[in-house]
Amino acid sequence: MAEKPDLLDMTLEELERIFVSLDEKPFRARQLFKWLHKGTTSFEQMTDLPATLIEKLNSGYRIERLVTLERLASSDKRTVKYLYLLSDNNIIECVSMQYPYGTTLCLSTQVGCRMGCSFCASTTGGLVRNLTAGEMLAQVLAADDDLAEHNKPSINGLVLMGCGEPLDNYDNVLKFIKLVHNPLGLNIGYRNITLSTCGLVPKMYTLADEGLNINLAVSLHAPYDSIRREIMKIAHAYSVAEVISAARYYFDKTGRRVTFEYALISGTNDKPEHAEELCRLLRGFPCHVNVIPLNEVKHLSRKRSSEDRIKTFISILQSKGINVTRRREMGLDINGACGQLKAAYLEKERG
Repeated sequence: MAEKPDLLDMTLEELERIFVSLDEKPFRARQLFKWLHKGTTSFEQMTDLPATLIEKLNSGYRIERLVTLERLASSDKRTVKYLYLLSDNNIIECVSMQYPYGTTLCLSTQVGCRMGCSFCASTTGGLVRNLTAGEMLAQVLAADDDLAEHNKPSINGLVLMGCGEPLDNYDNVLKFIKLVHNPLGLNIGYRNITLSTCGLVPKMYTLADEGLNINLAVSLHAPYDSIRREIMKIAHAYSVAEVISAARYYFDKTGRRVTFEYALISGTNDKPEHAEELCRLLRGFPCHVNVIPLNEVKHLSRKRSSEDRIKTFISILQSKGINVTRRREMGLDINGACGQLKAAYLEKERG
């Protein structure tokens, strides 16, 4: 028997159409939308809906509810990693990070990933399936509810940089972004949302033309095609030049500064000549480079660069006028990197 439709996955317009089909007034959709986006998971808790309507909703619809399998808080109390069970028994993870300016949630957009980057734990096992917009929204609501229980500030920023490639699940991701932006719901501003991609060039152009003005982060990780193809499968489809050209187009269309993610891998992409070439490629582009000391994954062979190599790489970029920062490392003690907590959990379950 087919699973009931998830109302958390519906836009306000879709809910209005449902209510008309149920012979109910369309304004009820706004009431329901507000309840859903408060994290309410039971129709009976929606006190301004009549009992007859609640009965109809219970009989034909559901609200996605995530089950928390694990919750790990870092020693500094500012990072919390969640492992959630979906209604079909698939497992996903996300992480909340508390900064002086607010709390950001890094969430998953897919179960697994098919991009095959050689340093990332989330690609292990490949892609299982895409997440719906409702399942992405459920992560935000569940994490927000947990933060409230622990007297922590609520989420005001989102990063689609967890497990999965967001642009490989384009329609659902776009729907999710519009849902969380809705003023009747969480009302998260587009400028507080960052989407990270490994460089699906055609979709980067499509996203630029949407006019959403969200932030774009591009996983570059190498200035040469030969190196990028070695560590990222997507590089066989799109060259470094094509990725940077698409990023420039995104900036020109939206005015939003693009961030290039660059994970430093020992002996692979961390030499001074790599930094020099990266500077040449980005000359004249008002972008930002986020240098990431690799978060090593136990079952993968890639290793973190030495501290001297990291500092030298950053100093070369600075000397050439490139806007560069070193990513603040959070959650190292709780398997903070994408896919690590899920991998550890599954390994433990297998005994």
